[in-house]
Order: sequence, then structure tokens, then C-alpha cells
Amino acid sequence: MKDKRTAHIISHTHWDREWYLPYEKHHVLLVKLMDTLLHTLDTDPDFKSFYLDGQTIILEDYLQVRPENRERLERYIKEGRIPIGPWYILQDAFLTSSEANLRNLQIGHQDASRYGTIAKVGYFPDTFGNIGQAPQILRQAGIDNAVFGRGVKPTGFNNTVADSDYESSFSELIWEGPDGSQVLGVLFANWYCNGMEVPTDEASAKEYWERKLAEAEKYAATGQLLFMNGCDHQPIQQDLSAALKTARELFPDTEFIHSNFQDYLASVNASLTRELSVVKGELRSQRTDGWSTLVNTASARVYLKQMNQLGQAMLEKVAEPLAALAYSLGHEYPHHLFTYAWKTLMQNHPHDSICGCSVDEVHREMVTRFDKSRHIAEAIIDDSKVIIANAVDTSIFEQYGEDALPFVVYNTTGWVRSGVVEVELDIARIYFRDGLSLDEMNKKMYAVDVTGRTLVNSSGEAIAHTASDMGLQFGYDLPDDKFRQPYMSRKVKLTFEAAEVAALGLAAYGYVRNAKAELQPSQSLVAGEHALENEWLRIDIAQDGSFNLTDKRSGQIYRELGVYENTGDIGNEYMYKQPTGEQNLTTKGIPASIRLIENSDYRAAFEIVHEWAVPASAEPYFEVEKQEAVYFPERKSQRTEATVPLTIRTEIAISRKGEGVEWKSSFNNQAKDHRVRVLFPTDLETAVHQADSIFEVATRDNEPAAEWINPSNAQHQQAFVDVSGDKAGLTVANLGLNEYEVLRDGRNTIAITLLRAVAELGDWGVFPTPEAQCLGEQSFSLTILPHNGDGVASGAYAAAYQFQVPWTVSQTGVHAGKLAPNGALFAWDGSGLAFSSMKVNEQSGDFMLRWYNMKPSETALKLSEAAAVSLEQAYKSNVLEHEVENLAADGQSLLEVSVGPCEILTIGIKHS
Repeated sequence: MKDKRTAHIISHTHWDREWYLPYEKHHVLLVKLMDTLLHTLDTDPDFKSFYLDGQTIILEDYLQVRPENRERLERYIKEGRIPIGPWYILQDAFLTSSEANLRNLQIGHQDASRYGTIAKVGYFPDTFGNIGQAPQILRQAGIDNAVFGRGVKPTGFNNTVADSDYESSFSELIWEGPDGSQVLGVLFANWYCNGMEVPTDEASAKEYWERKLAEAEKYAATGQLLFMNGCDHQPIQQDLSAALKTARELFPDTEFIHSNFQDYLASVNASLTRELSVVKGELRSQRTDGWSTLVNTASARVYLKQMNQLGQAMLEKVAEPLAALAYSLGHEYPHHLFTYAWKTLMQNHPHDSICGCSVDEVHREMVTRFDKSRHIAEAIIDDSKVIIANAVDTSIFEQYGEDALPFVVYNTTGWVRSGVVEVELDIARIYFRDGLSLDEMNKKMYAVDVTGRTLVNSSGEAIAHTASDMGLQFGYDLPDDKFRQPYMSRKVKLTFEAAEVAALGLAAYGYVRNAKAELQPSQSLVAGEHALENEWLRIDIAQDGSFNLTDKRSGQIYRELGVYENTGDIGNEYMYKQPTGEQNLTTKGIPASIRLIENSDYRAAFEIVHEWAVPASAEPYFEVEKQEAVYFPERKSQRTEATVPLTIRTEIAISRKGEGVEWKSSFNNQAKDHRVRVLFPTDLETAVHQADSIFEVATRDNEPAAEWINPSNAQHQQAFVDVSGDKAGLTVANLGLNEYEVLRDGRNTIAITLLRAVAELGDWGVFPTPEAQCLGEQSFSLTILPHNGDGVASGAYAAAYQFQVPWTVSQTGVHAGKLAPNGALFAWDGSGLAFSSMKVNEQSGDFMLRWYNMKPSETALKLSEAAAVSLEQAYKSNVLEHEVENLAADGQSLLEVSVGPCEILTIGIKHS
């Protein structure tokens, strides 16, 4: 029997920072809302509290326009009447990186702590599905609950635990992560607006509360009923106190409380007597018809996802580790710049922003934000790599004469890395300050001899390379102590394959004269008219541009890879809908033009060109269906018979040391209302597959649940998707291509969405978005990695993660230095572990290193010193980078830490 019925009314607004209106129009509405909130709190002592949607950016946005109200705002926050945090923004967790999810939590906590209070609510009101590792992340942040709106279907009849057709028996549940962490989950079973606009007059209030109380009781496990008094951009209900007075008079058996999440959650925990369902892992609405999962936002405006992937990688995988290495050399770590860059990037991470499901004006502004954040990252990188390069001992290259040109290659990934690198070197410079005329400067630079040089590593071994004369180049320095210094230079671009650069480390090379070492002859990577081959792989390209990939280690052959598929799309930015009865178009059997475009000692590549034609758009009737707001699964439109060219250029390459296939594609899209995918049949027998997610390699079923009727079963991915059998597997790694599907075609084909072109926002109204058609030049990058069936042990997943991270290179001089020409700050080893980040904590000044266990079994991390950083004061941290457990004893230079199944592990190392 339930306890006494209590209605918890929580006032809030769900604040989409930008969506169906451009940001600044939403901004104006926010200022009005906050002005009204402060006035209501000033004048109505019975208006107890108002929740600011879990995101501290609302405070920034408001005070940007209303700085004079800071003291009033601070007072009500400190009094608990405006609970704030724990996030900076409400992100789409599946489309933002693991580290971006943590930076969001960390910065939200930092911002909220300045006001003296943090709402410890795991708030996910409208994320488009919820990540499996959320319970562990929340627990590590001191949060024991999750409040969310999507991803789980509760029972709708009699609240029976035995009803196995539903994922949860109640709106309350136990949510368990893959590591075993558990939080109390509360689903907005009646959405986060089920208590909005409460009537004040008796007749309306009686009807309202009879209906609302019954709807809440239908799902609730206790008598503590949740009513969310607000909705998307909902203004403050200023007469709520009067409305609750009416409710109390009408329903004396019910206690009506103007509540907050802290009190509501405490009441639920105290009242629980019934067994709750345990829901494990990702919450992706799998027990539904599949039409409203919003998963296809992963392929809306793909260009945004590509810019986001690059921006995240530049910050977390390049700028942060390089700045940490520079910090170890005594340079200041630029926390202020990182916070600004992360905040600028995260302003693109709300679900209606990064998902690409807003009006065109919103996404134009996002492009500018992506550029701004990346430019900050690049500036940090430029500063850091100069400091580091100046500390690298390059004196080994003195033996080659005064004009030796050293440079340093940085591997900022967590694994030893080999790969093709490009570097632009100034062979010679003349500064404008030297007093020569521009004509004299140019003549001197043209006269510079750029021939006769050899590329060598720090051991003196000759390295195969390609040198391209870039001719005369203008450049400039920006010294810290004087005015800008322009110069003219003669520049050469070198391309070569760097070999086994240490994890989180560097390797010095020299472009020199008088080298004694000679290149050893090697077998060509071109193995036939349309074939490539190295030690591990063979590629045979067919006349239609598809290719067979042979994994020489296992003998497994993957056939007909790289076929393109084109279908109509009469859906919207949220969801894909193929015209009913339409036959998919593919390039299978269509002859392609194939030519060899690169044949060097270290890499070879073919270009494949498909001269294709596809339908120009949907038929004219589609405009009528959109204008009439016809629900997208019920649309009847087909595609027009008129066609437009779709010329696809594909490059397929292998490098000498590479264990994967480098794949690039580009085309000029002039078609509308369509989708383009590339297909990789695996022909492996398995009922499940793996996909990279947030701090997790998630295992997902190939077949959807019985309730699923949507013909499409697309899913989210971060770095890769993998299909594996007992002895063979195929991993396809991407750059910013967040949607895939494992087709139910008898071949377990991996389909990667390259482009989805649509013309409306969708959802609750008619909002044309012509720029979502993504007309113009498009380009895409993948790496295809065959392996032995274990993506972790084989190193395929590590290679997929490395694919996300660009190489960094800097030219330097010949000089002594404290850093060896080959080395790293730390060295680590751990079976099944993925390295995630290396940075410096702002409060403590400590190095913070993070890994996660890709497997559901225990492993161990071994961490050792590899440079001038001591492990004597190492400790285990949580995701907020607070010390949890001391790990090291004095004198230790090797640290061994047990890592639990699927655990996210953060190690702090004090910097002396």
C-alpha cells in the first residue's frame, strides 16, 4: 500500500538556448523570464524555488545583459530558492565526446561553486537517449540520482513488475552502468511539463488535478508524485501560490508542496517499499516502435559533427597534453584559455544545436563558434610546441653541418603510434628587418637550393620521404617582447611515415645534407593494376570501385566493400524516412574510373571516380506534406524522376606500417531530400556488434526489439563501429560520422551515413531549413581495420582512437635540451585500457591522467615515469578531479593500480 499521497510541484523552465528561433531571440526571452523570476521571488515568499534547468550557462547569458541584477541573483541562489548546476549546458551526450561530457560537468560544478551551492541532480530532461556510463560518472561526481525524459518505456498498466514487455515497472527505477554503479532513476513518464499552468479557479483546478494525479499515479512506485511546473521556454507561473492554495482546499487528502529536486528525491527514497526494475546500460528507447528515437539527428548536418570532432580532438587530445608537457618544463598551463575554449565549444553541444535540428540561423552561428574554439586550441598548441621543441636535445644533428633542419613530431595519443606525417619546413628565411628590398629578398629566396637533403631520425637512419618545393612563402613571428616580425622564406613540405613514436611522446628528425645512411630497398605497395599490399593487408579493387580486403594474418577476406547507397529521405532533421516502396540505388555493378595517384616507398593510393546520377529531389507533393505538417512516418511522397549528377571521388590507400585501409571520399552534393551511405559487408556470423560510445565500447544487438517497426535501425557512434566473429572482425573508424547501421541483410553489413539532406526542422511545427540540404562540396574520412575478432587485444580499437587525433609537428634549431630526442612524460601499460586524457587541474596544479576499461573484466594499469615527473605523490581521483585515495609511496617509480570492469579511472600526480 502506498504512503500518503504528496504532490511535489517543481517550478522550472527547460531552456533550449537556441532551436526554432536564433540564439539572440531566445536570449531576449531568457532575460524576460529571469526578470520575472526575480520579481516573483521578491514579492511572493510562498514561491519557494525555481530550478534553472541544470545548466549554469543561463546565469552567464542573463548577466551578460543584466549585470546589475547579480547581487539579487546570488542571494536567491545562496538561499536555495534558485538551485543551479550541475552542468554548464544540457548536452547531447551521444554526440559529444567522453571528455566533453566531463568538461561539461566539471565546468558546471566550478561555475555553481562560485555561488556556494551545487544542485546534485543528474539532470537529463531531454537528451536524445542516455549513455550507459552515466551512472558511474554521476556517482563519481557525488550524484546518486538521474532524472531524465527519454530512453526507457515504463509500464502503463497496473505497475506490474512481471510485465516483461516494458523496461521499467514504474517511473522510478534503478539505473545501473556497465561497471555496476547504480543511481535512482526518475523518468518523466508524463514529460517535464505535467504540472504546467496550474489553474487557480476551483472548477478548472478540480478537473486538472483529478486528471494529473491519476496520470502520475499510473506510473509512480510511491505516493510521492512529481509535477514539473514548466516546459520549453515556459514563462514563470506567477500565480502558482494561489493555484496551490486552491488545490489544497479541493484535495485535503493530498499534500501539495512547492518542492525542489533535493526534497522530492529524499521523499522518494524514504517512501520506497516496492521493488524497482533494474535497467542496465544505455537508454535508447529500444522497446518502442523506433519512429521517435531521434537517432537520425546523428546524421543531420554532418558538417557540424565533423567540425565538432575536430574541435574536441584539438582541445582534449592535442592542446591539453602538449600544454601539460610544456607545464612539466616550467611553463604556465593556460587554464583561462582552456576554460574559454571549452565553454565556446560546449555552447554548440546542447541537443538542439549539435544534433543539427534547429533553424538555419542557429547552425550558421555554430560554425563561427567551432572556428573560435579551434583557433584558441591552435594558439595553445603553437605556444606549447615551441616551448617543448626548444627543450628537446637536437644536438645529434650537429654532425650534418650548420644548415641541418631539425623538427619534432608529437604523438599526443595514449599508444605508441606510427603513421604518415606532413611537415612544412623553412629552408631559409630573410626578415624584413634586415633592410633588404623586397625584390632582393625574393631573389635570395628563389636562389636557395632545396635539393640534396636526406631525412634522418635521431639514430641517423635515413627515412623514405617525399619533398615538395612550396616556393616562396611570406610569414611572420609574433614575439612576446617586440612588434611583429615579417619575413620571406623558402619552404619545403615533407611527407613520410613516422615509426613507433612513444605514447604521449615525441621524436626528433632532421632534414640534412651529408647524411651517410642510405635507404634500404623495399617492395612496392602496388601489387597489381588495381591492387595494394603490405605486410598485413591486400586490397583488390573491382571495376565498380568496390574492393576486397584480405587480412593476411587470418586469411579472412571481406568482399565488396565501399559500395555507395543512395535513398530518398522525406523525413526531417530529427528522423530519416525513406519513401515507401522505394528501391535503394547503389554503385554496385556501375563501372568506375580507377587510377593510381600515389606510389611512394611509404604509401600507395588509388583514386576511384563514380560518375553517378541520382534523383534531384522529392516530388512536388512533398512540399504540400511539409506545409501541412504531415507526421513523417505517414508521408506518401516519392522522389522525382529528374536526376542530377553525383560524382563521387574515393581515395583508397595503405601505408607500409599501417594495419588499416585509409579511405577518403568527396562529392559536390546538388541533390535534395536524400541520404548517402557507404557499405562494408562483413559476412561474419554474430548477433551483436560493438560501437564506441562515452567511456564505453557498447555491445548492441543487431536485431531490434519486437516492438520496433521502423525499417531503419540506425545507431549512434563516436570513434568506431565493429562487427566481430570468433576469429575475425572488422572495425570501421570515422571522423565525425556519428551514424551507422548494421544491416539485417544476411551479411551484417556496416553502413556508415555520409550525408543526409533534408529541408525542415520537424517536431512541433513547420520550420523550413533549406540549408539542411547540405548542398555543395562534402568530404569524409574513414579507416577500415580488419583484426582477429578481438578489437581490444588486436589493437584495432586503439588504432581507431588514434585516427581521431591529428599529428603535431614543429620545426626547431640545433641545440641541447633536457628532453631526449625520443621520449615521453609517462609510460603506461594495461590490457583492455583506453587512454582518454592528460591535463592539469586548475585548483591543485596536479597532472590528471584518465583511462577507461573497455572490457567487463578486471585489469591493471602500470604507470611509470618516463621524464622529469615523479610518481611519488600519485592518487586516485574522481571525475571532478578530487583526490579519493592515495596510491604511491615515497620512492616509487612504478605505479600499479587495479581497474575494475568498465571502470573510468583518473590518476592525479602532484607536480613538484
